[in-house]
Amino acid sequence: MKIRSKLSLTFLLIVAANLILFSSVVYFTSEYFRQKDFYLRLSDKAKTTARLLIEEEKIDAQLLKLFERNNLTSLPEEQIIVYNSKNQIVYESDNRPDRLADKLHLLERVRQKGEVFVRYGQREIVGLTYRYDSKEFIIIASAYDEYGLTEMRHLRTILGFGLVFGLTLVGISGWFFAGRTLQPISEVVRQVEQITAFNLNQRLVAGKEEDEIAQLAQTFNSMLDRVQKAFAVQRDFVANASHELRTPLTIITGQIEVTLIKPRTPEEHEAKWKTVLESIRRLNNLANNLLELAQVNQDVSTITFQEVALDEVIYDAAKLLTTKQPSYQMIFSFEGDTATSQPSLLVKGNKTLLTTAFLNLMENACKFSQNKQVEVTLGVNTEGATVTFTDQGVGISAEDLKHIYEPFFRAENVKKIHGYGIGLPLTHRIMELHHGRILVSSELNRGTSVVLQLPKLF
Repeated sequence: MKIRSKLSLTFLLIVAANLILFSSVVYFTSEYFRQKDFYLRLSDKAKTTARLLIEEEKIDAQLLKLFERNNLTSLPEEQIIVYNSKNQIVYESDNRPDRLADKLHLLERVRQKGEVFVRYGQREIVGLTYRYDSKEFIIIASAYDEYGLTEMRHLRTILGFGLVFGLTLVGISGWFFAGRTLQPISEVVRQVEQITAFNLNQRLVAGKEEDEIAQLAQTFNSMLDRVQKAFAVQRDFVANASHELRTPLTIITGQIEVTLIKPRTPEEHEAKWKTVLESIRRLNNLANNLLELAQVNQDVSTITFQEVALDEVIYDAAKLLTTKQPSYQMIFSFEGDTATSQPSLLVKGNKTLLTTAFLNLMENACKFSQNKQVEVTLGVNTEGATVTFTDQGVGISAEDLKHIYEPFFRAENVKKIHGYGIGLPLTHRIMELHHGRILVSSELNRGTSVVLQLPKLF
């Protein structure tokens, strides 16, 4: 069921429940006052009859019957019976065979309570005691409230037709206003259906009102901004990855084709194969970097975290780097007292990922510095441990600093130096997985400083 139908039906049911409750209260209240008014009239008529019969000596039963028969104020189907203390009928205005007093045991009930109001079928019955001159009489009066019941039937008809008409009007109005209220949502749905992977720059328009639907459109627009950015990053990633993969493959293909053109000496073959081997190594290194970047962007639950000593991880990363590049140099130092700082260098992390992050930063620092050196400083503060990598390299411009975490991005001043632009994005993602931060500050031709902040273990 659509929201419009649900809203209309819910609104109709709520209004119907209120109208039915209101109509019921009106009807039963009217019925209560009708009965009360008729009982009072019937009681007064019974007392008047008893007074004329018992207290007036000049009026006997026959005269009273004659008087009542010609009385225009008599109630429809009126019957008044007067009983003495021995339950004998003293007066009966109309001889009726039903004998309601006997059927309903009214005499005993009136003697116990003094006054009784009963309804039997459509007849209203009043039973009461009347005392005069040390004698007690019981008067049973009954009649049919023709006028009151007719009015109640009219009231039922009015309430019934009013309820049907009102609910019909409410249903139509609810359907109209629900559609009008949901029209902005329908418009949003229509606009969303037109957005595809080829027009992600399109945005939703939900009017000028600051309501929940406008907020929904704004939220969706913010999501589209992120999706568009992700698509752009993915597109650039695929383009750059294809380019980086194609370059070594082109070199390998070219070297093999040149080698096969004519016979070569062993020395020429060795030179060509060394070039091919270097290209294969570059290709293998790029594939490994891409695999690592893909792994850190997977579900965090697949990565195991445990207690890790940062100094040990840094030494392991330095050992790997010097094995790979013997000309690179690392200078290590501690901020403050080493003995007191040692326990704070324990963090909760993944040793392999942290080793990769440290290795990337040290390799970049040495690669882009003429002296092939990097200063690595370990420190602690109130938030946790810090690792600072400082070099005297070519630096990064302020404009390029905005894009250093984009995969395959290369600054203008380092494009001639071999690299893939994956190290910093990979390190940034690793720090996110460890709930840490990475801060980069740099000046052209003055060097770069990278600070990693990792939270405390305890």
